[in-house]
Amino acid sequence: MAGNSEEASVKQTRSGMSRRSMLKGVGIAAVTADTILSRVAETAAQVPGPEPTALNTPISGTVKVKLSINGKEREVEVEPRTTLLSAIRDRLEPALTGPKLVCNAGTCGACTVMLNGRNVYGCSVLAIDAVGKQITTVEGIGTPDNMSPVQAAFMEKDGMMCGFCTSGFVTSITSYLKRNPNPTLDDLKVNLKGNFCRCGTFPRVFESALTAAKTNGGQPKQS
Repeated sequence: MAGNSEEASVKQTRSGMSRRSMLKGVGIAAVTADTILSRVAETAAQVPGPEPTALNTPISGTVKVKLSINGKEREVEVEPRTTLLSAIRDRLEPALTGPKLVCNAGTCGACTVMLNGRNVYGCSVLAIDAVGKQITTVEGIGTPDNMSPVQAAFMEKDGMMCGFCTSGFVTSITSYLKRNPNPTLDDLKVNLKGNFCRCGTFPRVFESALTAAKTNGGQPKQS
């Protein structure tokens, strides 16, 4: 019986490790893990953490910043959390209301503005992060009396419906035509995927963009 008991105690597992070796390894691993956790706790205790109320104290107050919008320096008072869109629409005097607040989640493109010539969602950029950069809204692209080729093409091809997405499309198309003055329809579909028209006027939007591309690359004519 003793022989059988000894044989059973050293019987190997399927992995080739004996039961005795396996139990020994588990014990060592447990001791090692406990030692590591103890050292981590000791180290954490030595590092000073934030004040108990630090995470409960909101950032408050406003700061005056200068934004370069449509070629002009505009001073505006904002909170650190204020978005560029909110600064333009709600804080400027007089306000610029071309970029629209629609989804407020950076998904529809109605608030599109150009930042150093590149399209950005105004609702997803902080105003303080736009300081020192060139901001262009749809108001800076053209006026009712002096429309840009893109704006004129939207009028000619009836490229707008309710109008909430139109300024974003005009801005995005203007920016894109600077980089690619001769786009194909597929080019436009890919590069305008960040703008959404809830009225479904996409065919006329694309037609407007292609028409504008034939007129000086969609850029305002030089006088």
